[in-house]
Amino acid sequence: MTAKVGVVVFPGSNCEQDVIEAVETVGGSGRLLWHKDHCLGDVDAVVLPGGFAHGDYLRAGAMARFSPIMDSVADFARQGGPVVGICNGFQILAEAQLLPGALYKNRGLRFLCQSETLRVESVNSVLTRGLSPGDELCIPINHFEGNYICSEETLVALRDKGQIVLTYRDNPNGATADIAGICNENGNVVGLMPHPERAAHPLLGSTDGALLLKVLLSDG
Repeated sequence: MTAKVGVVVFPGSNCEQDVIEAVETVGGSGRLLWHKDHCLGDVDAVVLPGGFAHGDYLRAGAMARFSPIMDSVADFARQGGPVVGICNGFQILAEAQLLPGALYKNRGLRFLCQSETLRVESVNSVLTRGLSPGDELCIPINHFEGNYICSEETLVALRDKGQIVLTYRDNPNGATADIAGICNENGNVVGLMPHPERAAHPLLGSTDGALLLKVLLSDG
């Protein structure tokens, strides 16, 4: 049975079609969900894609967090449904308090668009089950506010509970503990700044992102 992935579109999202194409490349079925919808439908997983939701005019993800569909996303997550936030989607999940911490402006106040080597730290998430700790992936980033920050207490909890999913080999943005992606305690909600959908086809230079999306489909 083909896994159905709902991709939420906010005003200012610009990676939704990339996610749909990548999901279908690895054998899933993608469908767009509008941010004013109140129902997710019969999807098996949800992705909040990259972009600039509501222009990021207040704070990245701060306005999107109040979109009607986010209540349904939160309910879906509480029921154990797989939810993944990519880049701006990660920012939205943090603003919605579905993930701890916050995303801040990059060190040096520079917009970054480049490939990065990531290290798999935890395999207890819907993106990394089936991979191995220490696996390295080449996946691009494309952000200005990708600097993950959190309190020391939160960092200790993330480490103790295996919630740090991915780290940067060479930290590009100043993120606390080199964090590129985290999950909630149950592992079904994941936020990451790198874009796996942009590394899901040989023509894009890397297929490492497809490894993560295939795990999502098998979990959904």
